[in-house]
Amino acid sequence: MPEKQLAPAPATDSGRVSFDDAPLNRFHIKITALTFGANFSDGYHLGVIGIALTLIQPQMKFGSVWEGLIGASALIGIFLGSITLGWLADRIGRQRLYMLNFALITVASVAQFWVNGPIELFVLRILIGIGIGADYAIGPTLVAEFCPRKHRGFLLASLTAMWTVGYICSYFFGNYLIDMGGDSWRWLLATSALPAVVVLVMRMGTPESPRWLIGKGRVEEARAVVREYIGPHVDFESIVVDSDISAKAASSYRGLFAPEQWRKTAFGILYYNCQVIPYFAIYTFLPIVMAKFGFENGFLGDGLLNVFLFLGSIGGLWFVARFSRRGFVIGSFLVMAVALGPMGVWPGAPKLLLFVLFLVFTFTMSASSNLDQVYPPELFSTSLRSSGVGLLNGLSRVGSAAGTFLLPMSIDHLGFSPSMAILSAFLVLGAVFSFVWAPETSGATLD
Repeated sequence: MPEKQLAPAPATDSGRVSFDDAPLNRFHIKITALTFGANFSDGYHLGVIGIALTLIQPQMKFGSVWEGLIGASALIGIFLGSITLGWLADRIGRQRLYMLNFALITVASVAQFWVNGPIELFVLRILIGIGIGADYAIGPTLVAEFCPRKHRGFLLASLTAMWTVGYICSYFFGNYLIDMGGDSWRWLLATSALPAVVVLVMRMGTPESPRWLIGKGRVEEARAVVREYIGPHVDFESIVVDSDISAKAASSYRGLFAPEQWRKTAFGILYYNCQVIPYFAIYTFLPIVMAKFGFENGFLGDGLLNVFLFLGSIGGLWFVARFSRRGFVIGSFLVMAVALGPMGVWPGAPKLLLFVLFLVFTFTMSASSNLDQVYPPELFSTSLRSSGVGLLNGLSRVGSAAGTFLLPMSIDHLGFSPSMAILSAFLVLGAVFSFVWAPETSGATLD
């Protein structure tokens, strides 16, 4: 993968630094840390439902259809939240929705404790997904619009690393709690309200994006935000010029498919889906996959995989900082396809070899997922950014929800190896789409 080239950080004619090249400060770190919430919550919610279903399904006695629907429910909600509330954030602003989405997550998470049937659980987890989906559109948009371009990739990539932390926490805590049996699954699902409450409280007082304010003609408000949170040394006029260009774009979903934009939008949709379909399908039902794989629970099974998930998320931060966006995305798809493919085409291979390859797949998938918060905000201008990020996140969840819903039935009807072969094919397609359409956005100035 070629190394990325970062343009130098120029000063303006007045001797002050431009907004995109401002020094990293405490507020940049804070806005990134506050956005960790959605990623941690998403990883935690996905992890706990796979574990909780091992007790819920026997108690409620529903079949594989409801099992797939409940496993995919939060993903369906993420689609709805990303598409609708991402679009809304480009119209009414990022800040209000940035607060309200976690209020919804908190209430719905607590309510899971009292569900009595699959329909209630399905609806509540859709509501949780709507809140998470809204934050997937709005959170990275705010981080990208506030943070200096030199540090933007690393800060955005760190959001995805928190998804892995949330998933790992759900695994260890979930397996500890679920061993108590009975209704312990209720407590497990309700614990997802705890991080949501913390995030909700800490987000109070978050400012609106100055880029969005300028695009809406609220220049003095934007100037006050920049002065207070970024510093008086920043040349405010550097944002006005960039945002004026952005404000000319059509502020609607049609603008995402305008002649100068459609290729970036199409790439984002295709690359994102080809990545998350195998990821979510496999890791939502990891206990089932590992059983079919020939490894039962234990350190050499699920525990070791979680270690590689974590190592991959940390390694991915280095890859994002070190390599070009284009080189990283193409290379990661190729490595994952080679690692997962033998499970589909060589089912009789030695189990140890397949497990080692699965560890490689796990590490690479976790590392490459850091791009999921980096690439989308860099593909769109300010007037389209939240809508575009929301569209990419939302449509990726259509694919991941479909994969999650279909995987149990695919394993039942087609078998484990053909199912893995199908998932590997998505990785090959991802490499092809990325080679043809992936733009290079490393170090680019946002408009």
